[in-house]
Amino acid sequence: MTEQLGTIGVLGGTGPQGRGLASRFSRAGLDVVVGSRNAARAVEVASGLAAGDGAVRGTSNADCAAVADIVVVAVPYAGHGPLLSSLSDALAGKVVVDCVNPLGFDKQGAFALQVPEGSAAEQAQHLLPGSSIVAAFHHVSAVLLEDASVDHIDTDVLVLGDDRAATDLVEMLASMIPGMRGVYAGRLRNAHQVEAMTANLISVNRRYKAHAGLRVTDI
Repeated sequence: MTEQLGTIGVLGGTGPQGRGLASRFSRAGLDVVVGSRNAARAVEVASGLAAGDGAVRGTSNADCAAVADIVVVAVPYAGHGPLLSSLSDALAGKVVVDCVNPLGFDKQGAFALQVPEGSAAEQAQHLLPGSSIVAAFHHVSAVLLEDASVDHIDTDVLVLGDDRAATDLVEMLASMIPGMRGVYAGRLRNAHQVEAMTANLISVNRRYKAHAGLRVTDI
């Protein structure tokens, strides 16, 4: 299975979500490349991750995009468009997994931002016409991902995309993490509500002091 997935790159891999996913993928035996605007910072973060049976190394976002087979985008929404625009050539022909949540915050809590293309994933599709875009990993707690004492993360990962082979790969990738299950949840045009639901989960977590995820029943 690891051979099918190849090398997993994480753009923005020095942030909480990126670090957590990189750590979990490496613990599952996958080879992982951590990317960052600051290559030295990426090297530092990669050296501190639990490698498990997989190798982890750090480099620049550009080098990460060039060497990885599947690339996870885990950058803040503010930097999403500019970064992907700059990496269009390097990401051509690859599966790009977008887990970016366009959210704003005010005194009332988190809320979904309007994205001109409809969603961050559809923005990625617009900017990366040569890539297969898949939306996934939006609702996974970074706190749980980074907690080495947590062996299983009890959640389903909603996977959306227009390329069946690509969504199958990302479902497989999600299921490499113990406790997770990748679940196909529709085409990329439905990514907006999945990204926006993260605001609801943040509200759940604040009220109940939890790290809530999602489970889909009857499948």
